Amino acid sequence: MSTWSRCISCPDARVAIPDGRDYNPLMEPSFDHMTPAERVLYVQELWDRIAAEPDGVPLSEAQRLELRRRVDEHRADPGSAVPWEQVLARARAR
Repeated sequence: MSTWSRCISCPDARVAIPDGRDYNPLMEPSFDHMTPAERVLYVQELWDRIAAEPDGVPLSEAQRLELRRRVDEHRADPGSAVPWEQVLARARAR
């Protein structure tokens, strides 16, 4: 079960906090002492932790509808999908 908390830096956002975990919304990481590369690594680590628990990240109704639209679009025309290798190759060529 989750409880809801408000984010200090974005008061209109509600964040689901799993019960039993310590959470202090006033403790924001300070990136001032980090290099840009260290900041990227920090954010990647944070994202990996979030992605490890996908059921803990609630979707808005708009996000749910967009995902459904994309799945339906793909099912209607699977041949329109571009393989990941092609996407990556194009990005690297830029």
